[in-house]
Order: sequence, then structure tokens, then C-alpha cells
Amino acid sequence: MNKSWSVILAGAISFLGLVILLFWLYGFFETPLGKVVVPPIFKNQYPLHQNITATTFWVGEPADKSNKNISNAQSAWDENWQKHYGGVDNPNDRQGYFPAAFTPKENPFYFALPYNDFDSNGNRKKTAGSVIYWAADSSFAPSQSMLKNQWIEITASGKTAYAQWEDVGPFGENDSAYVFGSAAPKSRTNHSAGLDLSPAVEDYLNLNGEDKVDWRFIKAQDVPAGPWKKIITTSS
Repeated sequence: MNKSWSVILAGAISFLGLVILLFWLYGFFETPLGKVVVPPIFKNQYPLHQNITATTFWVGEPADKSNKNISNAQSAWDENWQKHYGGVDNPNDRQGYFPAAFTPKENPFYFALPYNDFDSNGNRKKTAGSVIYWAADSSFAPSQSMLKNQWIEITASGKTAYAQWEDVGPFGENDSAYVFGSAAPKSRTNHSAGLDLSPAVEDYLNLNGEDKVDWRFIKAQDVPAGPWKKIITTSS
């Protein structure tokens, strides 16, 4: 083989190697065993939690037996949540994805997960920085939650919605092994519910108060356009 053909062949092999690498990084590279499972760091994705029981909650929900007598007039991070939201996010009186009585001041697409980065005394948990994926991505003030307003992607029956983290629950606030790991939810209440969803999310996904969903965290810049971006919560 002459020198020119050797150079061409070497270039082609290098180009092919680059194409294969790019396909692998973006999750498209097929192997004899099937599609390569791409680590989250390469796909800019967080781990997927599958077949999780999701229940409904809402801003201003009164305390009763169904929620262990916990009122949602305030959230884990906002003592005046209902006021800042604009009122009670009534799940039974809707106008589209908004409550019929008013236009909310904050995103009606919200959720709760059973982990709080603050303890009962209002101090940052010592383990928060080591379990929260994005803890080192930004500088957080001592009183600023690392979790509030973060986004997740929720999928049910082939349909996907997006929502912001605005409260802690259901039925727990220290389940880091589930929220930031691969464990099942600790709570056994409501068929081991591991996610609370707002009425807007429930309506968009056609859920009925207690359903199985898949979910994962998603970076704010990766959230696509949709009704969840009409009003975005920014208060910390």
C-alpha cells in the first residue's frame, strides 16, 4: 500500500472512531448485547426512578388524616407559601392548569420529594453537600435551600411533564437513599408513595391521585417549552 493510501486509511479510521465515540456518548451506540446504557454524566441526565407511586397535594391543602394532619398553607422552605402562591390551589376548581379563582404567582407545576437539606432547627444537614448532585455547581447562602425550585421530569403512560421542587414529602424528609440514590422510598404509606404532584401535573398527565410514574431530575436549561414554563418560581 502506498503512502497516500495509508494516510487516507488512517484518517478514515480516526473519523470512524470519533463517530462511534460520539454515538456512544449520546446513547445511540448499539452493541451485540443491545443499546449501550450511557452514564448520566455523559448524557447530561440524572438517574431514572421507575414505577414510583405518586400522590396529589396542593398549596393550601388543609391538615387531615390523609396527610397526617400536615397543612400545606406553608411549605418546608416558605412559611407563607399559600400567600406567595396567591391562594389555595384547589384541585377541584380549575381553569386549564391554573386554579379558577386566580392566576398563581408561582409555577402551578410543582412537586414534593421526601428529603430536606435543612434539619428541624433550620440548619443545613451535614450530609447535604455529599448527597445532592448539584451541591457543588453553585454557591448557596446558608439560609438558601439547594433543592427549592429544582426541576424534575415525570413520565406516565407515555406522556411527560416537568415541575419544580417546592415542598418536602410525602411522609418523610430524610430519604436521601431514595431521592439521590437507587433505593425504594422508605415510607410504606399510600403504597410506598415517593412523590407528591400538584393538580396541574396530575391534570397534564391524566393521573387520578395515586398512580405509578417514572421521574428524574433535569437541569433547568434542559426543560423544554410547555405550560410548566408559563410561570416559573424563582423565590428562594
